[in-house]
Amino acid sequence: FILAADQGLAESQYSAGMFYYLGRGLPQDDAKAARYFRLAADQGFSNGQYRYAMCLSLGEGIPHDIDKANHYLRLAADQGNAEARCNLAQSYSHGAGPLCQDYGECIRYHRLAADQGFA
Repeated sequence: FILAADQGLAESQYSAGMFYYLGRGLPQDDAKAARYFRLAADQGFSNGQYRYAMCLSLGEGIPHDIDKANHYLRLAADQGNAEARCNLAQSYSHGAGPLCQDYGECIRYHRLAADQGFA
């Protein structure tokens, strides 16, 4: 899958990121995980966008950047990623980064996630 990831297949890039992130079959490496998540994210793969957002939000393998994290969360949420919707709702609930506190948006994203069975 690393070969496929390095050839540009977004799902393989996401998978490679997960293997590095979890340390399964490969040495655990947050920086490599974040790199592969970013590659998948930049191709529009919503799981890659969500995971890259989490790396940015937590500063795992890359510098902490809540503005970029919210950008990638929104990209994933707008594609229907339930985890991203839930996390974006939390960002709106307390006004993280450039997002103003907005309970209406918070509720909207929580409802979207709940409609997918993620609450």
